[in-house]
Amino acid sequence: MGKYILNVPNISCEHCVMRISKALEEISEENFKINLEEKIVEIETNNLEKVKEKLSEIDYPISEVKEL
Repeated sequence: MGKYILNVPNISCEHCVMRISKALEEISEENFKINLEEKIVEIETNNLEKVKEKLSEIDYPISEVKEL
């Protein structure tokens, strides 16, 4: 399982945080934290590509990925 920091520039409010949380839960992701101020998602996942696809589907594309 990899740990990543995902830069998501479109995060701008609590509604965004709720939409992203719901989308990640829909694909069975549980180990994540969303930071509204820094516009990042810290996540531990086995399927980074699935996470990227899901966030793009809901209009929150990832601009950068950092592996921890």
